[in-house]
Amino acid sequence: MLEYIDGMQIHYEVIGEGKPVIMLHGCACDYRLMLGCMEPVFNMCEGYQRIYIDLPGMGETKAPLSEGSSDKIMELLITFIKRVTKGSFLIAGESYGGYLARGILTRLSQDIDGFLMICPVIVPGHNLRNVPGKEVLQYDEEFLRGLSADERESYCGYAVVANQDIFQRYQEEILPGLKMADSSFIEKLQNDYAFSFDVDRKSRELRFEKPVLLLAGRQDNCVGYQDLWSIIEDYPRGTFAVLDMAGHNLQIEQSEIFNSLVKEWIQRTEKNSIQ
Repeated sequence: MLEYIDGMQIHYEVIGEGKPVIMLHGCACDYRLMLGCMEPVFNMCEGYQRIYIDLPGMGETKAPLSEGSSDKIMELLITFIKRVTKGSFLIAGESYGGYLARGILTRLSQDIDGFLMICPVIVPGHNLRNVPGKEVLQYDEEFLRGLSADERESYCGYAVVANQDIFQRYQEEILPGLKMADSSFIEKLQNDYAFSFDVDRKSRELRFEKPVLLLAGRQDNCVGYQDLWSIIEDYPRGTFAVLDMAGHNLQIEQSEIFNSLVKEWIQRTEKNSIQ
């Protein structure tokens, strides 16, 4: 599906009917990242309309370089959300999508009934993040030897657990978006990655008091987990989970516990709405 905003075509996919759930993927990926990890959960939960968005410059959403900033992408998403939702909704963001969702929350909190962050960016500057060193915990070396050098280099950069099953999900859910991303747009965005406002201060002042789930990988060498813990008090109804044997691709490396925690978050939002 396409939504036209300020001359741009925003590509998105919609599955199911009911309460809207806005899904925001990470930088340089596309909607398939969120679809791959969230659909198994929502297949167990009825009554939700899942809205999977391709962010500007990624997937099938083409964007001019002038839109390559977090401020502009956030404003675009707010306009999009207001058009495609009526009433309250849930929002979920992975990595950069989690950062964008935090900004959106400061503007639309009255309409948001639940907030999920998966390995979110908390500190925009890569060199300022508190991250662990690269650590390999479970690699199937025999399988990895069968990959090409390019495949192995691309896949293993963030991998903590690497085997054939996880690699297949990586190929289906993550790699296609990486291949489609507009490299010039991504470069421009990386140079304008931080919001122009203090999202931490605004979140602290807001104190969003609806169900939240914050998920981090213990071995995530991209965004880390300690910076995420630093904002836990901004979310009084927040569950915080750090998963061992999980890096930045937590959702595919620890899929069973991921599914369980996300399902429990959905159930908390349902209980909260009937009180």
